[in-house]
Amino acid sequence: QVQLVESGGGSVQSGGSLRLSCAASGFVFSTYDMSWFRQAPGEGLEWVSTITSSGYGDAYANSVAGRFSVFRDNAKNELFLQMNSLKPEDTAVYYCGCLHRDAQWASRSRSDYEFWGQGTQVTVSS
Repeated sequence: QVQLVESGGGSVQSGGSLRLSCAASGFVFSTYDMSWFRQAPGEGLEWVSTITSSGYGDAYANSVAGRFSVFRDNAKNELFLQMNSLKPEDTAVYYCGCLHRDAQWASRSRSDYEFWGQGTQVTVSS
C-alpha cells in the first residue's frame, strides 16, 4: 500500500523556520522525482518545489526561491522541505507528491502526480 505522510507543520511567527517531512512507503521512493505543493485558504494548489530521484537536481517557485530548500534521504525514504524566513503568505496546507515517471520535470499539474500525502498545515503569523 502506497503511503506519503507529511509532518512537521505548525504555527510560527514571520521570519521563523520549519522543516517539513514526507515519509514514503509502498513504492520504490528512490526512483521517483518528488514535489511539494501548497494550498492556501480559498486558493488553488500551488507548486512549490521539485527534486530529482537522486536528489542532485531541484527547482523552486519564484515565491520561495532562496528561502526554501528541498532535499531527500533515499536510504530512509524521506523527503524534506526546509522553510526559512517564513512569511504570512506562506500559510497553507503543504503536500508532497510523487511525480509520474512519464510526466514533465517539475510539473505544476496535479494530474501528473501518482501519489499524494494528506497534507500538513503551516501557519505564519505577522
